[in-house]
Amino acid sequence: MDRNELIRQKLIPLSKYWSMRLGFLDIINNTKYFIPLIDGRDDIGDDLKAMIRISHEWNEKKEINVGEGGALLRLLQFASWKFGLNKTFVREKTLKDREICNNPDIVNWKLPELLKLDNCTPQWASAAILTGNNEEIPDDYFLKMSKEALAHYSKIKETGGFCEVRYDETIMKQAIAFIELLKNGKMDFLPAQQDDYCFARAFNLIDREEGERRWHELKGHESNRLDEMEKQLENIENEYKIDSHDHRVIQAIAMLAFSCDEKISFAHPECVSKSWPQFWKFMDFVSANFGKL
Repeated sequence: MDRNELIRQKLIPLSKYWSMRLGFLDIINNTKYFIPLIDGRDDIGDDLKAMIRISHEWNEKKEINVGEGGALLRLLQFASWKFGLNKTFVREKTLKDREICNNPDIVNWKLPELLKLDNCTPQWASAAILTGNNEEIPDDYFLKMSKEALAHYSKIKETGGFCEVRYDETIMKQAIAFIELLKNGKMDFLPAQQDDYCFARAFNLIDREEGERRWHELKGHESNRLDEMEKQLENIENEYKIDSHDHRVIQAIAMLAFSCDEKISFAHPECVSKSWPQFWKFMDFVSANFGKL
């Protein structure tokens, strides 16, 4: 399946992480180099919709509702602490129960120290990079993206114009691999970063032990994804309803069930809107064009 066809069919969302970084820079610098490009689009998830709403409220409100977005919360909280803005943040849904560092002193920490926080998420370190930390970055997918986004934003700020809009490459690769499986009975897919775990675990391309060794931060998302994937894989076997609230778990389990012709139901199918609002449309497209194995 050609990636351009998936984009043409409007089945792949914009990159949440790339967009979040550029949108964050727009918010804290009071600029409009990126957010106007995505405001009103229907191929963005709930986290980016929250970011766009916040961009209109940031200068006027002290209380900011970040929805369910952990990355959005950490970026904005870090900026509030660093620049003395005294913002308070309202959390929704699963974010209410997630353990998030609440220590303002971290704005003075080095990147290696920040990378130990909240189950080793790179989000605090990304916030530091985007707000001016010039340390040499560790070899991390998300920190490299943060540095690239900052360089891109700085160039646009200097030369004028608008920042680049990107599609979600992680979801794109998973979608193409899934279609390859349906067409050929096999897939060529290597999990490259934490957001690949659920998909790779569903299709037995990685086991729990390797996931835990490679990505400690899997414990700190909408669920502990290491536990949640095992639970939902067991639910498939027992023909139980899939009761997860985690968008990436739901997506992975839905694709696995489809490929195995398993009849399952989801208690919270709407959760996919967090990162892949077109997911069920994508599944309809797959069903119509490729069928089952």
